[in-house]
Amino acid sequence: MSDMTLDERRALTRRAMNILDGWRLAAPEIAAILDLPSTIKPRAIGRFRDGEVLPDEVAVNRRVVYLLRIEDALRTFFPRSPEMRDLWIRRGNRQFGRRTPLAIMLEDGESGIISVLSHLDCTFAWDLTGSKAVYGVA
Repeated sequence: MSDMTLDERRALTRRAMNILDGWRLAAPEIAAILDLPSTIKPRAIGRFRDGEVLPDEVAVNRRVVYLLRIEDALRTFFPRSPEMRDLWIRRGNRQFGRRTPLAIMLEDGESGIISVLSHLDCTFAWDLTGSKAVYGVA
């Protein structure tokens, strides 16, 4: 996100915070999911809602992108029900051994976020396998 303007980064921060607020996360959970640096205390999370941009760090940027892709996939699954998108995150899922997707993301860190995204978005899972086909080559 280093190549983005400040306004673009601010809009991305706002989108990420709206997603996390929709999931009803507490400040320490937001800090954990975003992998915020330890210099940012949970009590400072509100500043990101008020227009401050998230730190421009590789780990934070990658997790923001993952969250946006998760939200897009949930929008595809539940196009008419924003409430179901937020509820899905907090419901036990058979794929995850009855753990909630939120618990997977919080307890397993980035690999948990990737697991949830892979479950929702088969194209992401396909790309992870390295199975990108080259079409038109005989």
